Amino acid sequence: MQLDLQSINHNIWIAGIGVQLLLALILLAKKVWRKYPFFSAYAFFSLFEAAITYAVFRHEIFYFFTFWICEAIGVFLGLAVVREIFMDVFSPHPALRKLATIIFRVAVVVLLVLASVVIYMGSDVKGIVRAVLLAAEAARLIELGLIMFLFLAAGAFGLHWRQNVFGIALGLGIFAAVELATVTLIGHVSASAAQALNLARSICFTASQIIWVGYLVAPERATSSVEIPKRAQLEQWNQAVMELISQ
Repeated sequence: MQLDLQSINHNIWIAGIGVQLLLALILLAKKVWRKYPFFSAYAFFSLFEAAITYAVFRHEIFYFFTFWICEAIGVFLGLAVVREIFMDVFSPHPALRKLATIIFRVAVVVLLVLASVVIYMGSDVKGIVRAVLLAAEAARLIELGLIMFLFLAAGAFGLHWRQNVFGIALGLGIFAAVELATVTLIGHVSASAAQALNLARSICFTASQIIWVGYLVAPERATSSVEIPKRAQLEQWNQAVMELISQ
């Protein structure tokens, strides 16, 4: 069973690199990086991570350090993508944009402090791994919570399922949910179960890439003002936040 999981994981790995390469080409062709620079950076970095880890996976030491360094970078890029989503959705509302910026800055500082404390308490390699896993767990929890809030308030934000920003949030939300389960359970299960979790993680990440490819290739639907029934309420939130920040 273990050998079968390894073979399947390897095939998913290869397929994922192909999908990520396709996504990178679409991002370049459509110049998506102009509107979504952090999402583009996240996609390009994911391709780089997949390629370089595949190139060194037979060399255990190089693979170990390459994987965990890339994971640490990916955690903060993922948070940056969520911030970019909210900046796009809140574009007409400066106070909400500023609040989102404050929230994400605080989140990044907390993650850095948390990881630093864990590394200091266990300065060996295992301590660094625990720090990355803890930061990843906290970051994915933040991402998932914010994306769920975004979906629940989609009507107020004028977010339509055929918009690119919706597709970006959907793909990232699916991966964040599985990643959160993986990093939470990975240290408490058997080796075979851990391998199954990693396989599920790879499948869901590839699925998120396919979602992004589909959204970027399909025509985007613009949102008209009549599709935002709660715009007045959103303006009230913006005004309330503006008054709170200005105090």
